[in-house]
Amino acid sequence: MWSSSFLASPKLTLLPSSSSSSSSSSAHPKIQTLLCFTQNPSSTVGINVSKRHLNISILTLLFNGRFLLDKAKSISESGDHLQRYTDSKDGFTLLVPSSWIKVEKAGANVLFEEREKRSNNIGVVVSPVRIKSLQDFGSPQFVADKLINAEKRKESTKEAEVVSVGERSGQGHVYEFEYKIDSTRGGIKRVFSAAFVSSKKLYLLNVVHSDNPENPLDYSTRLLLEQVLHSFDALLLT
Repeated sequence: MWSSSFLASPKLTLLPSSSSSSSSSSAHPKIQTLLCFTQNPSSTVGINVSKRHLNISILTLLFNGRFLLDKAKSISESGDHLQRYTDSKDGFTLLVPSSWIKVEKAGANVLFEEREKRSNNIGVVVSPVRIKSLQDFGSPQFVADKLINAEKRKESTKEAEVVSVGERSGQGHVYEFEYKIDSTRGGIKRVFSAAFVSSKKLYLLNVVHSDNPENPLDYSTRLLLEQVLHSFDALLLT
């Protein structure tokens, strides 16, 4: 999981959103239907349908608001907040959960593990490369394909599947990946990875968390790990 030999690159294609320039008559069919119904005093069907939709909308808003509050509360009660870790020597920075512990491991420049479940971890590997950027190596999709093929070649891997591929701007150009692995070592795992090249060094982040059906990755933990993923970047050169 700490190998950097997978490198290559694909381009992320974004589908354009559908046009919103339709006429006002087609943009509001429900309002037209309601007006048509209420023009006839003897008909109350349109009004009843409108009230029912309004009640459903209110309940949905209340439920979603309660859901978000519960999730925020669960994150707060877990005692886990993110703190910044900076490696001035190797030139990278990221956020890590405050309760996770830093450990030593061969092949990793830095590794953090969850106290209660050590197989859940956050690790960074820095390796010298000849290219100046990941874009010189390939597109995000191409890199993702190389990465997942490298995982599939491992004897312990039963299945491996890419979930999402993306890219963002930072101090450099960062590729991000999410994939799932079913392994004989620990079962199903969710992996969030980020990679960039800076000063002819490849920086690779792997965030690994168990995601077994009997104990799936919960929403609040996922949000936390995604923040870790998006925070990974090169240090600003001064």
